Amino acid sequence: MDSASSETNTTLVTLSRQLADTVERASSRVVAVDARPRVRTSGVIWRPGVIVSTNHTVRRDDEITVSFGDGRQVKATLAGRDPGTDLAVLRVESDAERDDGDTKFAEASTLKPGNLVLAVGRAQPAQGVSAGLGILSVAGDKWRTWRGAEIDRLIRPDVAIFIGFSGGALVDAEGRIIGINTTGLARGAGVTIPAVTVDRVVDQLLASGRIARPYLGVGMHPVLLPDKLRKKFSLSQTAGLIMLSVEADAPADKAGVNIGDVLLTLGEAPITDTDDVQAVLGNQEVGAVVKARLLRGEEIKEVNITLGERPVRKK
Repeated sequence: MDSASSETNTTLVTLSRQLADTVERASSRVVAVDARPRVRTSGVIWRPGVIVSTNHTVRRDDEITVSFGDGRQVKATLAGRDPGTDLAVLRVESDAERDDGDTKFAEASTLKPGNLVLAVGRAQPAQGVSAGLGILSVAGDKWRTWRGAEIDRLIRPDVAIFIGFSGGALVDAEGRIIGINTTGLARGAGVTIPAVTVDRVVDQLLASGRIARPYLGVGMHPVLLPDKLRKKFSLSQTAGLIMLSVEADAPADKAGVNIGDVLLTLGEAPITDTDDVQAVLGNQEVGAVVKARLLRGEEIKEVNITLGERPVRKK
């Protein structure tokens, strides 16, 4: 073996050991959560006595157990869940998880595409932790989930989606926790809820057990507006949202919104896609009244919708 090959081999061996050490350090924070039939999910010790996992994998409200890396298994109670961010918060006895007090979190603002990352999960206690190596493919701006929650930064890792990915930790090359992984917010892909968002949600769920978010209770789809009607009503927008479904007794139903209505404005804001609706709702409180301008047949209707609280669903 020549000197160049020997140096390369040494470098790879050193990198391999460093990655393994990083996973080992992170694994002390990662637990297995038994809260759904057959398959466990991962969770992360976020604070003393507090474990964070994902809402869509915590399918039970009680009879939840948590398994630690040393083989201990303890009961956990559900402190709260937030479908908007797909996070669930569990409580265990504060001395059960033996917090070492030196957990470090990565600042979301410092992340860049191409950064080396590791996804660490623990879905099968007997098999130890699972780890996936990759890079950050996306480190974008704030975004809003389809359930209306604002996430401080779009973080999409290019790592394997193994069993237990959801609820596990994404860590950087220094072993700092970037956030909580989930496959519940983007179809066919995993994203990471950054630590700053997780902290905010944990605070709210520990305080009240839920996060109240307003909703309309409709299913909508973008539709182009006919030129004839645009001219008739002097509409500058080219599209609106047609109502495909209206939930019984939901805020929209109580306000008189019908299937087939086309939503043009909500709270004075033009509406051309569902992101526009979420942007409006994100700035409103449950109980607020917003005016909706609708196209019904060849007439314009205005209704006042009293925003209700989005029901909590486990998946």
